[in-house]
Amino acid sequence: MRIESSDIRDLKLFKYYRLVRKWACKTNNLNDGDLELLIYLDCVEYFTRNDFIEGVHIYSWDKKRFERLLKNVWIKVWRSRNKLQKYNIYTTSTKCKLLITRMYKILLGEQDIPMSNLGSLNGRGSYTSKVYNYAVDKMIKDKNR
Repeated sequence: MRIESSDIRDLKLFKYYRLVRKWACKTNNLNDGDLELLIYLDCVEYFTRNDFIEGVHIYSWDKKRFERLLKNVWIKVWRSRNKLQKYNIYTTSTKCKLLITRMYKILLGEQDIPMSNLGSLNGRGSYTSKVYNYAVDKMIKDKNR
């Protein structure tokens, strides 16, 4: 069975994407480019450092991104280099896969954004924080998402 564009449109999957992306970035100390690159790499599944560099061209330039994502365990070595293979093969970590799965569940309405994390979105009491809290409340009450 092939999924058509109208099927995805009927799901209204992107209705709250910006809000969910903002929540995921702030609660996991990522920037937008990092998160979207991790979503791309999760779709690729296995990649080399050269694949990573090719995939990074459409995102904002960050020379230390690869090392930072590796250090913070968003990506991990799947197979180490050896005598036959001249380079490491990487994959997204379980931590990354769980975050992406949770984002999909929130977008599909299977889960809600945790209310305990809302204060961390933009500082307590700021105008932007109040706007995002209002938007999250609206999203949670929306039964058609």
